[in-house]
Amino acid sequence: MGVLSSLYTGVSGLSAQGEALGVIGDNIANANTTGFKSSRAEFQDIVAKSLKGILGGNQIGRGVKIGAVNPILIQGNVDSTEKATDLAISGDGYFVCRGSDGESFTRDGSLHFDKEGYLVTNDKQRIQGFEADEKGQIINKMADIKFPRALVPAKATTEIKLDLNLDSRIQNIKQFDPKNPYDTSHYSTGIEVYDSQGNKHLMSMFFVKAADRTWNWHGMVDGKEVTGGKDGELSKVAAGTVTFTVDGKLDTETVSELAFNFKGGALQNQKIKIDFGDSITTDKGNGLDGTKQYGKESDLISWQQDGSAAGTITNLSFNDEGVLTALYSNGQTQDLAQIALAKFENPEALFKVGNNRFKEARDSGAPAVGAPGRAGRGKIFAKSLERSTVDLALEFVNLIQNQRPTPAPTCRPPIRTPTSAASAWCSTAAARWVRR
Repeated sequence: MGVLSSLYTGVSGLSAQGEALGVIGDNIANANTTGFKSSRAEFQDIVAKSLKGILGGNQIGRGVKIGAVNPILIQGNVDSTEKATDLAISGDGYFVCRGSDGESFTRDGSLHFDKEGYLVTNDKQRIQGFEADEKGQIINKMADIKFPRALVPAKATTEIKLDLNLDSRIQNIKQFDPKNPYDTSHYSTGIEVYDSQGNKHLMSMFFVKAADRTWNWHGMVDGKEVTGGKDGELSKVAAGTVTFTVDGKLDTETVSELAFNFKGGALQNQKIKIDFGDSITTDKGNGLDGTKQYGKESDLISWQQDGSAAGTITNLSFNDEGVLTALYSNGQTQDLAQIALAKFENPEALFKVGNNRFKEARDSGAPAVGAPGRAGRGKIFAKSLERSTVDLALEFVNLIQNQRPTPAPTCRPPIRTPTSAASAWCSTAAARWVRR
């Protein structure tokens, strides 16, 4: 090996150590970067020169090179935040982004909604997710996640479900009078009904015991709210009968009158199903789910209806399954979308493109996109961020290790030098080494 070859061998070491210092410096610089994974430089020796051909042994090395810079894909700490759009992935997976440069992937969950209503990263990449249908059911269709800014339309009531107990101990029989319903009924309660324009109406329900195990019911609203009604008087909009078995179970339920004709341009003859429960004869049920007649005070246990007024979004939040849910001013909630996660067979081979993003590479494999928590994909933590995996103490140790100077030369003064002169000579040599 010539002198020049020896010099180039030494230069290869300097170059490799310099690149290793660059990797360490990059780790230190990204100690506070959200979702950042630290990397490590892997050294490899260069093919050596053999002094004895193919017999092996007696080889002179040609230097060193950086064989690979591999990310260390361990889970970073997940810290809680107070921002609704902060998301962290615990486990394998990457958020899927789309932008002007195509599809990319990131672990950085510091997201926000832009002025157009799209959920984006800090460099304006739109986050992808699975859409929800009109009923709030998540479907397998990927698209940009967008803030719905339009007014949520009103929904007319189509079904009312009632769960009551009607007191079987009542003995006095009354004749119901629509003009004096409170005094001529045994029990009354109120429920809400929405017309086709989302206007809320209070319907008073009056129950009258007609015979043992038989009750008549009447639904009435303020007359000023329905066609043909009089202001200050109650107008009947529904009526029917419920019967019970000897052990108090709901047997039959019938509707004899239905006339929901609200004013203000609302739909006339609005069809509303009034359901008192899982009746034995009418619904072929067991009579236990819903209204019953037991020997205790009449009471409304629960009720629900499916109508709502028009409303706007008052709040948005993600849950730990990555589902975005909207809360509306009318009290309704609805799922809007679900975050999509991508998983790779070899995520270490992903290509860095900056801004905390990666691109698919040949050796990384194609992304397998799906819902969080399935098929080995990680879970989503709402109002949280994944911190960098950089260990600053370890990186500074590595930094010192990779840039440590050569040891100080051993002090060997010339032969036959007096002790005092030898000491001065060593001091001078040490000073020269320090200055070097």
